[in-house]
Amino acid sequence: MSHNIAAYEDELLALARTSIHYGLSHARAPSVSLDDCAPALRQPGAAFITLTIDGQLRGCIGSLEARRPLAEDIAQNAYAAAFNDPRFTPLSSSEFNDLDIHISVLSPQEPMAFSSEKDLIEQLRPGVDGLVLEEGRNRGTFLPSVWESLPNSALFLRQLKRKAGLPEDYWSETIKIYRYTTTYLPSHEQSPD
Repeated sequence: MSHNIAAYEDELLALARTSIHYGLSHARAPSVSLDDCAPALRQPGAAFITLTIDGQLRGCIGSLEARRPLAEDIAQNAYAAAFNDPRFTPLSSSEFNDLDIHISVLSPQEPMAFSSEKDLIEQLRPGVDGLVLEEGRNRGTFLPSVWESLPNSALFLRQLKRKAGLPEDYWSETIKIYRYTTTYLPSHEQSPD
């Protein structure tokens, strides 16, 4: 689905911004009228919303699997990134105009087959692959945009293991890795209201 999603970039970014603005005064995400959305945005979709202020992370929440219409997923995750990311205090009204919103719409996940950690590292596509790592109850993901700060495949995998709550040097025969790609919709400069 994400192959043509860039055509709806302005609509999706406006939806995310509206959801956060609504959340500031109503303390919840707005309900999305799917009848007002393009047909492609009514289809099941999964997206991550990353919020930054002056280039610094301010919140990031998303869905790994498509379980609701994409427009609804974006509205709910935009609200959650602004107000429910446990790493940050809820967004304040004074921060709203400085907020940059970035949307990553995920492709379906594909399980990866590998014979060793070295084999896995050699298969990774820096700048392209998002990864989900699963080992027992431990789970973590990195979006493809994380390659910008972790451009080395071995380092990318080590840090993903840490994010999943595992030691950096952890390896087992039961570890599962899923690959996905994203369509990235960057924030546009906002004009003051």
